[in-house]
Amino acid sequence: MDAELRQIDALNRAPSPHTGRRGGGPAGPDGTAPTDPALLGTAPNGTAAWGTAPGTANLRRSREAFLLDAGRALAEAGTTAEVLRVVASLSMPGFAPDGMAVFGVDGSTLSMVGQHGYGNIEESAFTMPVETDYPAATVVRTGRALYLSSPEEYSTRYPTTWHLASGFDRRSWAFLPLVTAGRTTGAWLAAFRTPVRFTPDERAVLSTVARMLAHALERAHTNEAERALSRGLRRIMDTGVPTAEGISVATRYVPTGGGLMVGGDWYDIIDLPGGRLALVISDVQGHDVHAAGLMAQLRTAVHAYATEGHRPDAVLARTSRFLAALDDDRFATCIYIESDPATGTLSIARAGHPHPVLRLPDGTCMIRHVDGGLPLGLAPEGEDYPVTTMELQPGEIMLLCTDGLIETGGHDMYTGWVRVRDALSPGPTDDLEGMADRLIDAVHGPSSHSGPGHLADRREDDIALLLLRRDAVGQSQAVPDRRLVLTVGQDQADRIAGARAELRAIMHDWAVPDQVDATVLLATELLTNVLVHTDQAAALVATMSGQVGSRRLRLEVSDGSDELAHRRSPGEMASSGRGLILLELLSDRWGMEPRGEGKSIWFDLDEQQEQAG
Repeated sequence: MDAELRQIDALNRAPSPHTGRRGGGPAGPDGTAPTDPALLGTAPNGTAAWGTAPGTANLRRSREAFLLDAGRALAEAGTTAEVLRVVASLSMPGFAPDGMAVFGVDGSTLSMVGQHGYGNIEESAFTMPVETDYPAATVVRTGRALYLSSPEEYSTRYPTTWHLASGFDRRSWAFLPLVTAGRTTGAWLAAFRTPVRFTPDERAVLSTVARMLAHALERAHTNEAERALSRGLRRIMDTGVPTAEGISVATRYVPTGGGLMVGGDWYDIIDLPGGRLALVISDVQGHDVHAAGLMAQLRTAVHAYATEGHRPDAVLARTSRFLAALDDDRFATCIYIESDPATGTLSIARAGHPHPVLRLPDGTCMIRHVDGGLPLGLAPEGEDYPVTTMELQPGEIMLLCTDGLIETGGHDMYTGWVRVRDALSPGPTDDLEGMADRLIDAVHGPSSHSGPGHLADRREDDIALLLLRRDAVGQSQAVPDRRLVLTVGQDQADRIAGARAELRAIMHDWAVPDQVDATVLLATELLTNVLVHTDQAAALVATMSGQVGSRRLRLEVSDGSDELAHRRSPGEMASSGRGLILLELLSDRWGMEPRGEGKSIWFDLDEQQEQAG
């Protein structure tokens, strides 16, 4: 649009071919330019085609206003049909065409895309080889405009195709090339019932309109291609609802905006033998057609490996090698979950993807830290993808999403998670579809406009999300309000920090903050004790039950070692030996129990109302 405005300004400042002055011919007695039919064209009644109004200043203003209005209207047209409607409504000052047609080129064939002012003509009659002796075909071949001021000139120069124009009572024709990025993509015909000489000024106006029309058609074509691709992506990912009883799933896919800026986000739900389900979400690097193509191939590969019966870690390892063979310049993040609806067991493998979010039945949300490896395609030969096993309780919901849901709209990872939490927490757990809608509205809906980022940022990345809820089947037993289960292996000491964060998450509304600190300290002590004094993994289970204000938290850490812990009296400089002393001081009750294999140490905390200072 700015380029067109500069062209308009240059046109207005150009010297008149008749006077050498900028802006027109010599001034008359009243200070205005005389109306010169040779310069302006002639209207049917013999008056100046620009009207009887005063001089070049008015002509310049009329021309400028027309071109500005035409540019705005064409810039707002989003489809080819809308562009053609705008072109049909154009009214050029003084020599407005009453017949228009737009031609497009497909390979070596010229065809009419749309027309106005020719009634119900057979557009197929204007489908012809580009080599045909027809004005629009000549323009496409040469890239130069063609002006025919009279029927005699038309019939003389194009005798073989004159019959295509002779029956429409037109007196002058202008055929102009539609050029985009140096490539001629079609031609525009403007036809006139009144003879037009096509002066330099008139040709300049027509050329400017043709350039704006070419750009508008290119934008419309791009928009339509994007919408077609987006519809295709939606159809690809429309996998329907899972067939397994006890599991409910809601999914959403929102493509990015702007031209062909499609991304590589995708999800899939795969039926596995034995009533199990695989749930996958992934994000291929990039926002272009190549990313979308890789996405489709990657989705097919994961589906194939899953249905072959491979475990989650094997599925990701094979997919990583597959992606590296396809394109060694791109990578993809991914989470793969194998779910057993009968027991609620989830086996999770992660490849550089954002952690899942767990929503408890009372609305508490927490990031569920799971082990993971590098994104797919980065280390195809040796990367390991550890599997995390957890049990989803009835009424609990797990959210899987791509980073478009988190960081879009000017958010970073922290503030983006806060936005996700605020949209995920409210509402009943039985409205899974409504929950998915709230999450999308938090990014693209009206409420998102008051947060960080500009409106344009809302379409900077595509979004894929998947909500998984375990449903109670039959007569289910009472479920604790909140429960945390995780395992820390001997080589996973860094997971203790994640365990502390998740403990704080489930105790976020505990009445006494000091008790929360005590719980985190004791859990750290018990987990570290297992890693230091045994060669076993440590399993942590934290269960919170009861009414708010009088709840009870039981935390249990178990391992496979038969060696029991013993109370010691460490000296002042000792670095260990205080675990059982801390349990006795900070907990309300605690105990140690041998198991069939290994042992368990547990403690209880009773929620107390914080005393006023």
